[in-house]
Amino acid sequence: MSAKADLSKLPGRLHHNARVVKDHERTRHFYEDIVGMPLLATWAEVGQFPDFPERPISFCHTFYGLADGGALAFFGFAEPDVYEKFKAKTQSGFNHIALAVSADLQNEIKQKLEKAGHKTLFIDHGYCQSVYVQDPDDMTLEFTSDPGNIAEINKWQSNTAHETLSTWIGGDRKPNNKLRHG
Repeated sequence: MSAKADLSKLPGRLHHNARVVKDHERTRHFYEDIVGMPLLATWAEVGQFPDFPERPISFCHTFYGLADGGALAFFGFAEPDVYEKFKAKTQSGFNHIALAVSADLQNEIKQKLEKAGHKTLFIDHGYCQSVYVQDPDDMTLEFTSDPGNIAEINKWQSNTAHETLSTWIGGDRKPNNKLRHG
């Protein structure tokens, strides 16, 4: 982030990120029982949607809490054809949600995921360490912890981000991440 950014003019936090899921109980078990994010709200509703004209659509919208007050939210539909219409399309792992955690909590979550049979991937990016996992609906979820020198890294990036982006867009693809391990 630019050192010149006026924080009062930025969004305060992520309110929620929403995805469509096939099975709310499977999703609840993953996020609440394994990952440890509490179910904060469940809204059962019926609505009209342009994709299904003149057909009332039953849906359920759940919210799982983050420490800052934000949430990951999920829509489930009563009818399978509605789920098929609105479900997320298959995407690469580059399209993912990253959640900040302490190193201790990251390790705890990793152990719980693996004990529950979920395959995890650990990557040390240098500027953060990440544990990746697929949720029950194939969304890539990243749990990331910062290194002890994150303030120094952030200051360096704040001072060089625009120049590096401009150089990269201009065709110079030289890496600038000398912190990455593996």
